[in-house]
Amino acid sequence: MQIIIIWRHFTDLKTGYLKNNVMKKIIALLIIATPLLLGNIVYAQSKNNSIEQAVLQLREALLSGNEAKLRAISSSHLSYGHSNGLIENQDAFVATLISGKSGFLTMDLSDQTIDKFDNTAIIRHTLYAKTKNDGVLGEVKLKVLLIFQKDKGSWKLLARQAVKIPI
Repeated sequence: MQIIIIWRHFTDLKTGYLKNNVMKKIIALLIIATPLLLGNIVYAQSKNNSIEQAVLQLREALLSGNEAKLRAISSSHLSYGHSNGLIENQDAFVATLISGKSGFLTMDLSDQTIDKFDNTAIIRHTLYAKTKNDGVLGEVKLKVLLIFQKDKGSWKLLARQAVKIPI
C-alpha cells in the first residue's frame, strides 16, 4: 500500500508520467543496476561451479582408481592427509588407489562449503563412504578439508586432510 502512495506522489495522475526528475533518475538507476547486480551473482556462481566440478572430478577419480584421472586432478605438489595421520605425496596417493590396496566403493559428499581467493579454493565437506582397504570392507564418515589451486587454467588438488567422525 505504501508503494502505491509513493508512486502516486511522484506521478501525474492525469497522464501517469513521472513528474519528478529525481524519481526518474532513481527508476533509471534501478533498471540499469538490477541486471548488473544479478550478473555478478551469476558470475560468482559460475566461478564456484568450476570448483564444484573439480571436486566431482576428484570424487570420480577416487571411485574409479584411474591413474590418469587421479594425476589430472591432483597437483604434483600434493599433500594428501588421511584420517589416521598418514600423509602421501602424489605418487604414493596414486599408487595406493591404483594398486587396490585402498579404495572407495561408494562416496557421498554433503555439507559442502567453498571459499575462493584468487587462484586458491578451500572446500570443506562431510564424506561418507564404503571402502575396501587391504581386502577388508568398511565404512567411514569424515570431515574433509580440500585445498585446490588453479594451475594453467585447471583446478588441482594441492592438499587434503581428513578427520574421522562417529558413524
